Amino acid sequence: MLISISIPNTLQEISNGRLRNTVDQAGGYKQYNWFVSNPINNYDVTFYIGKYAHWQDSYDGENGKLSIDYWALQTDSAKARPHWDADVKPMLKCFEYWFGPYPWYKDGYKLVEAPHLGMEHQSAVAYGNQFKQGYLGRDLSGTGHGLKWDFITIHESGHEWFGNNITSKDIGDMWVHEGFTNYSEVLFTECTENKAAADEYVIGLQKIIRNDIPVIGPYGVNKEGSGDMYPKGANLISIIRQLINNDEKFRQILRGLNKTFYHQTVTTAQIENYIAKQSGLKLDKIFDQYLRYTKIPVLEYKIDKGSLSYRWVTDVKGFDMPVRVTLKTGAYTLIKPTNDWKTIKVDATVNADNFKHDPLFYINLKKG
Repeated sequence: MLISISIPNTLQEISNGRLRNTVDQAGGYKQYNWFVSNPINNYDVTFYIGKYAHWQDSYDGENGKLSIDYWALQTDSAKARPHWDADVKPMLKCFEYWFGPYPWYKDGYKLVEAPHLGMEHQSAVAYGNQFKQGYLGRDLSGTGHGLKWDFITIHESGHEWFGNNITSKDIGDMWVHEGFTNYSEVLFTECTENKAAADEYVIGLQKIIRNDIPVIGPYGVNKEGSGDMYPKGANLISIIRQLINNDEKFRQILRGLNKTFYHQTVTTAQIENYIAKQSGLKLDKIFDQYLRYTKIPVLEYKIDKGSLSYRWVTDVKGFDMPVRVTLKTGAYTLIKPTNDWKTIKVDATVNADNFKHDPLFYINLKKG
């Protein structure tokens, strides 16, 4: 795409891709010609106009040297430099490790100050988080981990892989964009802190899930599903990671998604089938319950005389997701409930009141 915009020559204009040239025009105007070498979604096309400070850097990435361009308003450049420097290269390193090469080496990576909060404009990410940590100074997970980095820099850049590289054919499947990108925040926490911190972050996101309508919206009518596509989508991905129980295999699946569907539009079904095939797990009923129904699975249980009876109560018939629970105090064991009652022995210290599930599995418990 060629993007040509003429503005008063006292200002600057920034768009996606790389600047080909500028052309002086009559009346004190200047035309900026930007060219995008890669496929781009129409909603990712953008322009920024203002009095900007511009500086450059580069990152030695998996596909070579990636150019980094920073554009902050001149009045904000002094605080923008250290703030952006703290996150951008660690983010690129983390996301290339987990997701594969940055998808737009030809067009580079730009972070541009904008008059709104933020947007994943391809190769020209919009930034308006006021140079604060978290989401305008708040941690959406409520754990404190989200105040150690800038939400907009991390989240919107994560979309370069999920949303921009892999794009849903129908907006009803937008969880593919937002669920995986919300999980990119979890992975960045893991990259910059540790796995325990990442676990706390994704568990913390459960508190903002409303379970109001299904995550997947109706197809063919340009309608999104629930806003839960962010934290509920991230927790669904977290559950799948627990079930795979092999972080290197999980990482290769995330990288494989970006390689297999590179610069493509996809359906949820394609994403589901790829993950199921590569993991070797039966995941269809799990995807159905979390994406196509409002309620989350309920693990109903009874404990009597050292025996635990348990079953799933779900919308999806034949739901059989494994889950970790306390068969003895202080330790989680994987059990395999179905919609039918099953029974297993539990330690004498476990009773109906202290029985727990691993919170990395986003479910509800109900005493029967």
